[in-house]
Parts: sequence; C-alpha cells; structure tokens
Amino acid sequence: MTDMTADQHALEDRPVKPALWRGWRRRCPNCGSGPMLRGYLKVRDECPVCGEELHHHRADDGPAYLTILIVGHLMAPAILFAYSTWRPEPLMLASVFSVGCVALSLYLLPRLKGLIVALQWAKRMHGFGDGS
Repeated sequence: MTDMTADQHALEDRPVKPALWRGWRRRCPNCGSGPMLRGYLKVRDECPVCGEELHHHRADDGPAYLTILIVGHLMAPAILFAYSTWRPEPLMLASVFSVGCVALSLYLLPRLKGLIVALQWAKRMHGFGDGS
C-alpha cells in the first residue's frame, strides 16, 4: 500500500455531482456563479468570477453526439405513438416533430456541453488538474 501525499489528496477533492449540476446550468464548475459559456456554445477561457481556467476543455463532438442520442430516443417513440394513435397527415406529423426535434436540440446542446466540460474539470482531464 502506498502513502498518499497531501498533493495527491488535493487532486481528488473535486466533487463530481455538484460540478455536473453547475455544468448543466452552464455555470463555472468551480464556483457555480460565473457563466461558463460566452454566447451560445463558446466556452470562456476563464471564469469571470473565480478566475478558474476553462480553456483546457476538449468537448469536441461529445455534446452533439449526446444531443442526437437523447433527442432520437425521446422523439422516435413519440412519433410512433402519435402516428399510431391519431393518424395525422404526414406533412403535419413531419412539421410538428421537426419543430420539436430542433427545439429540444437547441435546448440540450449548450447544457450538455457545460456538463461535459464540468465532468472534465471534476476528473482533472485534459490539463484541468495541472498546477491547481
């Protein structure tokens, strides 16, 4: 068994659940009060409140993939249920569910990006743990 130094204990102190909740709310995963995003999807280089560096993130295609996964799993059964229950006109069905898919995607995408950046921060991935 190896002894852990104080520095190693300090590296494990970031709680994941509060960080994920802050990320979902698009807030700084460290302080929870500063905005994480500048604009719709652009992550700030650092938190304007606490100064936590956020430029280390590597969200890349993760938020888009998760958004498609969630929207597809929610809307596909809803479309099937609506079609088999009410038998709407195909154009009406396509119009309503296209608007629903776009709206849900626009709602989820920045929140999932914040969630992924917060997870990376909490797990000290991609440089978030260096020199902290």
